[in-house]
Amino acid sequence: MTVTAAVDFARVNGGRFVDELKALLQIPSVSTAPEHAGDVRLAAEFVAAELRRIGMENVRLIETATAGHPGGHPLVYADWLHAAGKPTVLCYGHYDVQPAEPLDEWKSPPFEPTERDGNLYARGAVDDKGQMWMHVKALESLMAADGTLPVNVRVIVEGEEEVGGEGIAAFVREHGDALKADVALVSDTEMFAPELPTLCVGLRGMIYTEIEARGARTDLHSGMYGGAAPNPFVALAQVIAKLKDEDGRILIPGFYDAVQKPAEDELKAWKALPFDEEHYRETEVGSVALTGEPGFSVLERTWARPTLDVHGMPGGFIGTGAKTVIPAKALAKVSMRLVPDMSPAETFAKYKAYVESITPEGIQLEVRLIHSGDAIVVSTDNGYIRAATEALREVFGRETVFVRGGGSIPIVGDFVRELGIPTVMMGFGLPDDNLHAPNEKFHLANFHRGIESIVRFLGRV
Repeated sequence: MTVTAAVDFARVNGGRFVDELKALLQIPSVSTAPEHAGDVRLAAEFVAAELRRIGMENVRLIETATAGHPGGHPLVYADWLHAAGKPTVLCYGHYDVQPAEPLDEWKSPPFEPTERDGNLYARGAVDDKGQMWMHVKALESLMAADGTLPVNVRVIVEGEEEVGGEGIAAFVREHGDALKADVALVSDTEMFAPELPTLCVGLRGMIYTEIEARGARTDLHSGMYGGAAPNPFVALAQVIAKLKDEDGRILIPGFYDAVQKPAEDELKAWKALPFDEEHYRETEVGSVALTGEPGFSVLERTWARPTLDVHGMPGGFIGTGAKTVIPAKALAKVSMRLVPDMSPAETFAKYKAYVESITPEGIQLEVRLIHSGDAIVVSTDNGYIRAATEALREVFGRETVFVRGGGSIPIVGDFVRELGIPTVMMGFGLPDDNLHAPNEKFHLANFHRGIESIVRFLGRV
């Protein structure tokens, strides 16, 4: 049987698969950093070369750079479409990664993949190079077993997921026929707990913004002008302080008007999950207390409630020592996570209007939208979800739980809206894998079980 032979091949070649992943992880494909543009392209070429080697067809890079999107990184496309009468699965992943800073908090260099205690540590290990590589290795294993695949497969791998996915979104809108499929498979999520097979059936949307505050024409001496000249940093602090109250409720007028509450059955299922709030606080968050809206559980606050966070405030003097300067301008990076049925465009408009309405005297504010994505909830009532749960049961020996994710994968909404296909979000990360943080890792047992699960899923589809 092809699936059994493919699983055997994956087990025999598991060590090689990890070595190949390490080679990919050595490439610092940081999509947000212009100085790494060459590395991002190198990672794309690495993935394309491997897809070509394992027997996928029509492998090519698709350029996304345009006049309106000059820094676009290439997509990697491949297909194998010889399973007559069988469904077509669209396998999605991304090869770009987050910046690795702060570097001094890594126990081993972020782009020198290192194994410790059964984990592989590197930037991108689990988000998403490791999980994307599971798709590639599952396809290789199936091809090696019988020279064919049990279903038709298209592969699309992007290099801009960590910066909003503008390039792939435009491609899906303009060339959707090139990705025609019956279902999409995404492995860019996590398991709820170790050894507990998990399918993610919902993601929050997001809007990422910048608020730029401008005061004087130029930087000023704080002794000579302090008390008369407006200070952009103080202005930003005043604005930010008015975005949320002490309980974490967002104060933008109309912000919660369209928030869709989860169904009672879903809330009941969440309550049955093996969740220890104190362990979460101490081990995953590492804070002295948890915060957020009162009246909602931690899972509700992280999966089904909108949020607003500040990520950085660059500007002014940040060097060693002292410099008594009132900066001419300052910047705050602010994002919001959205839930169904919140429209990114409408939410941004409310946010922008509110921020402008509370602009301190003497300050000019510019509110900019950097990127956005819709929230999505996926129906579990389809054969593809059943195929996934059956495959996971074979690998893990346990029933699958359904969860939502607090993060955002913008392309999932595009698959639903533009391609009209459901998405199976089958991820194998763990809650403590440090996504976007120092010491990111991937539990290697999950890497191997992920490959086997995808093999069995494709066989069942």
